Amino acid sequence: MRKRYERPLTPEELKAMPDEDIDFSDIPELDETFFANARLLTPHERKRQMTIRIDGDVIDWFKAQGTGYQSRMNAVLRAFVKSQQPD
Repeated sequence: MRKRYERPLTPEELKAMPDEDIDFSDIPELDETFFANARLLTPHERKRQMTIRIDGDVIDWFKAQGTGYQSRMNAVLRAFVKSQQPD
């Protein structure tokens, strides 16, 4: 494994750097398992902003799952809507 950079590089420095000099050691390789578990998500209609009151423990749980918690909350709501629609 190569030595990490002494300091964070600017976008300009990265752009000027040859590919073989860039340290990719912290990026995992994409293997068959990654692609087997990958899902294609396409945007539906344009999302609208609104104010909604949700219990604090529910928000805390979604936030604890990491970034993208609002999109996951939307996906849960979408799944519920689909489950309520007749076949």
